[in-house]
Amino acid sequence: MLSRNRMLIRSLLSSSFPCTRSFSETAPPPRKFLETGDTLRQTRIFTNEDVTEYSKASLDSNPLHFDSELARNAGFEDRLVHGMLVAALFPRIIASHFPGAIYVSQSLHYKSPVYVGDAVAGEVQVTNIRENKSRYIVKFSTKCFKNDKLLVIDGEAVAILPTLAAEKVNVVD
Repeated sequence: MLSRNRMLIRSLLSSSFPCTRSFSETAPPPRKFLETGDTLRQTRIFTNEDVTEYSKASLDSNPLHFDSELARNAGFEDRLVHGMLVAALFPRIIASHFPGAIYVSQSLHYKSPVYVGDAVAGEVQVTNIRENKSRYIVKFSTKCFKNDKLLVIDGEAVAILPTLAAEKVNVVD
C-alpha cells in the first residue's frame, strides 16, 4: 500500500498542473504614509446615467440638468452635471485610499459649470494632520479640474482617518 501511494504521489508531482498559489520571498512594497503636501487624484467622466441616478437619489430635478435647450437659453453650453455630484469625487478619493474614513466637513466654491460628458479630475491635498485618540484628523484642500486645467470647484474638507497608511482600493467608475 505504501509503495502504491508513493507511486501515485510521484505521478502527481511529475504531472503538469497549473499553479494555483504562488509564494514569494520578497517583501511587499512599503506602505505609503500620508504626509502634509501629499495629493491624491482621480478622474471621472460624468454620464447622462450619472445625472439621472443622482437626480433620483437627491430629488433634485432642476430642468437645467435634463433640458439642453433650456440650459442654453439660461446661458450654459449644455445640460449641467449637479455640482454636488461632481463634489462627491472628494470623499470618494479619500475613502478609496483610507477605508473607514469619516467625512466631517466640506466647503465648496463653484467656479465653472460641468457638462455631461466632461472629464473631471478631483484632487485632494493634505494641508494639516493632527492625531487624536489613535485616529487622525486631516484637513484637505479640495479641487476639481475640467480637462485637467480649468478649475471648476475649490474648497476644503476635513476627514477622520483610522490610519495614515494609504491603501489603494480599486474604484469602479
